[in-house]
Amino acid sequence: MGEGIAGRVRLMKGIVLAASALCTSALFLCAGGNAVSAFTAQESAPIQETTAPAGLLTGLVIALDPGHGGYDGGAVGRVSGTPEKGLNLDVANRTRRLLMEQGAAVVLTRTDDYALCDENPPIRKKLQDMQRRAALIEENGCGLVLSIHMNEYAGRSESGPQVFYREGCPAGRLLAGAMQEAMIDCLQPRTKREALGGDYYILTLGVPSVLIECGFLSNREEEALLLTGEYREKIAASIVQGVLAWAALEGEKPQPLEKTDRSDEPRAE
Repeated sequence: MGEGIAGRVRLMKGIVLAASALCTSALFLCAGGNAVSAFTAQESAPIQETTAPAGLLTGLVIALDPGHGGYDGGAVGRVSGTPEKGLNLDVANRTRRLLMEQGAAVVLTRTDDYALCDENPPIRKKLQDMQRRAALIEENGCGLVLSIHMNEYAGRSESGPQVFYREGCPAGRLLAGAMQEAMIDCLQPRTKREALGGDYYILTLGVPSVLIECGFLSNREEEALLLTGEYREKIAASIVQGVLAWAALEGEKPQPLEKTDRSDEPRAE
């Protein structure tokens, strides 16, 4: 990256970090069902913001996909028992605010604690949920997809954010590389991971896409960080920093792979 681009990225980083400092609200957290209630009590965001102030991302429609929801809690905090679904939504809402400050229009695939599937669908619940998320993204003409998750592992020592892109997709790899670097730069995790290719339903829609594992709920120290509003605000700022760095890259960006027919059961995410 040339000195000019590096300077612009440093400026963008400063803008995003300054914006993140404005947020002083935090959610009251406790274990299990009470934690879910605390997360879902916050005001729901609309599915799509149709207007946004002029900024560095003006004209870009970005899908934020808070993973899991409803019956599907996702990963669970090893100590607190807090499910990831509420944390994912909180990070997405914080990221939404910062992206809009940079001029982007934002689409949320869910705005509260629910899954996007019927109670008794004719197909698997998870498949219908993923199909409906994909439909929202496509119907709103999104040019970028950011799917927000929390990680877990059987061993308790694993830690650090990790970004996944569609295997074999240069457009996704470029976005994931910028995102991974930004998260390391902003969060300074003990384990500095590399972006990896993966097979995830949400990444196969024919637009640059990443799945962001913000940290490990199975790691005691990282779980404690993830349960604080201050750290989730830093995560949101790092995600926006990654988008800005990607947008600032010079030259023509590679085209994403075409949409894949994923009518079979998707992998768990």
